[in-house]
Amino acid sequence: MKKSWTPKDNYEKTRKEIGYVDRKNATEKDYQRIGFMSGLEVHQQLKTKKKLFCNCPAGIYHKNHEHDAELIRHMRPTLSELGEYDGTALMEFKTKKEIVYRINNHTACTYEVDDTPPFPVNREALGIALEITMLSKLSVVGEVHITRKQYLDGSIPTGFQRTAILGVEGEIELKNKKVKLIQLSIEEDSCREISDIGHRRVYKTDRLGMPLIETVTYPELYTPDELMEAAQYIRFLNRSTGKVRTGIGAGREDVNVSCAGGTRVEIKGVAHNTWIPELSHNEAFRQWALLNVRKILNSRVPVAAEWKMSSMQLSYDKFETLNIELKSSRDRGFKMLLINLPKFKGILSHFTQPGRCFAHEIEERIKVIACIIPPFMHHSEEIINEYHNIDFGYLGSLLNAGEEDAQLLIWGPESDIPTALDTIEERCRMAFAGVPNETRKSLPNGTTIFERVLPGADRMYPDTDSAPIPLADEYIKELEKNLPQVVSERYHQMRDWGIPEDAFIFILRNNLVTVIESISTELNISPAFLGKFFGHHLKNTEGKYKKHPDFRYEKIRGMFRFLIKEKLDISLAYKMLPIIYQHPSFEFNSVLTTLKFKRRTKEELLAPVEFLLEKFKELRHSKTKEAAVNWLMGQLHRQSTGNIPLPELRQEVEKIVDKHYSSFENH
Repeated sequence: MKKSWTPKDNYEKTRKEIGYVDRKNATEKDYQRIGFMSGLEVHQQLKTKKKLFCNCPAGIYHKNHEHDAELIRHMRPTLSELGEYDGTALMEFKTKKEIVYRINNHTACTYEVDDTPPFPVNREALGIALEITMLSKLSVVGEVHITRKQYLDGSIPTGFQRTAILGVEGEIELKNKKVKLIQLSIEEDSCREISDIGHRRVYKTDRLGMPLIETVTYPELYTPDELMEAAQYIRFLNRSTGKVRTGIGAGREDVNVSCAGGTRVEIKGVAHNTWIPELSHNEAFRQWALLNVRKILNSRVPVAAEWKMSSMQLSYDKFETLNIELKSSRDRGFKMLLINLPKFKGILSHFTQPGRCFAHEIEERIKVIACIIPPFMHHSEEIINEYHNIDFGYLGSLLNAGEEDAQLLIWGPESDIPTALDTIEERCRMAFAGVPNETRKSLPNGTTIFERVLPGADRMYPDTDSAPIPLADEYIKELEKNLPQVVSERYHQMRDWGIPEDAFIFILRNNLVTVIESISTELNISPAFLGKFFGHHLKNTEGKYKKHPDFRYEKIRGMFRFLIKEKLDISLAYKMLPIIYQHPSFEFNSVLTTLKFKRRTKEELLAPVEFLLEKFKELRHSKTKEAAVNWLMGQLHRQSTGNIPLPELRQEVEKIVDKHYSSFENH
């Protein structure tokens, strides 16, 4: 007897059909097979006192309740210079969102809410951005032209972001290749989103207008690992100036991914570089899966333009029993529709991402565009809790559904149902074409969800409120004088110093190369020792203890100065660091008191060695010389740390053991 078809079986079947492999098992050949291609848009806040186009302070954040007023707006699209509407703007207009801005008078002004023209551009921010432009080996523009970029999601109250290109056609150097850069721009940051429920979206304006740069690469990164390496490089390059902000939200990446036959999809606002490999891997395979969906549909429907879904309003009385979702829907007076999707059997349960199938592609768009709050949909190919006790065979007969059809059951406020229907039909028609251009939101588990339609060139137009800014050659040459070392050179420098490679990322992330170099030069401490100290011990300390807000790396320099001045061994720094990390106001002598450290001369430390050697004999341990030395070092280690370098102590102990070794061995 033939086994009955189940959505779960179909999910697994299509997963294998497209050749999906888990990220941990994927090889370079897997990415070559699907034509993996990606690029980056790296955003980085600049460390300035003021915002980009006004005099409000930058970098001051407030809690949700710390606002003085709320402003409500509704966004509407405008025509581009060519008399066309941007697709993203039209999509956002469909959502009928009410945008609420929470304003704190200390961090926002009339410019932020579009009641005042922009002030002259922040020259401090412009200078920092130009330095990073030159570090990125980009060709600096002769004149800065500020343009407007439409943002109808409400993240900027004006409905557009002011931005300007500062450099074009540069490159960065990775381990095994060079990657070209398209451009670097300076722009104002957007608001911070607080909530987005139904037709109401709430923002805070404290981050709005902060200076931000965007570095854009060509799509020349052909594996997820290359992609993360490039993101790290640009991040380290920006931080090498010491003039950018750090912390959560200060640096964000938009990751552009495609596969062979697919299209550019932008994963928006990736906050952690470590997420990039999993996200880009799953996005490339999602597109590969959608291309398989296209192949199946086009084999079933020769003329895609003739495909059409059908729907009918459904009464709750059609069900013998109602599940929890339908009971809630009925009680709220929601309208319910049954929709038939001709020739879509097996498509709704078709694998797209781990734990997700094509039905989620439809569901995500309904949530974003029609603004219906989940749960609002069941379908005939649900994998978990199949059918929710709903007889889709019976429901399908109400629409004269064929054996190769699939059905959706949706419900929601009556005013949102027409938009939901349009959205469903639009997304299903897109499936015949393959992969839609869109922006997607990253999730911590490495998958993504639909966020909005990908913007086009029609969203850009000149800013008539801002005059061009000429960049004199003398100004650019003056900025060039203070450029830090190129990141690729810092990699080579750390290798030459003998710093372990597993310390590189921490050192570069925290811009510590110059700190190591200056401490080594000033105090004659080995850069290899300092690299290990910062890259291993400081990193370990950060993971174990809570950092005091006043702790600075200069405190470590002061600690090494103190140890050398007091003629103490620098190994004592390992014990001192956790204390000064948590209590930077402590005097260094107080730190030693906390550690119960006692100064000992070499003679005092070595005085008990012969006595301890006799004790070792009594314990009847292994009688080898090495065992004796190791045991003695263990006994002396605590009191010796800081008083004498351990290698020097070991040499002295070995001399004493050598002296007594013959009698000891024959004991």
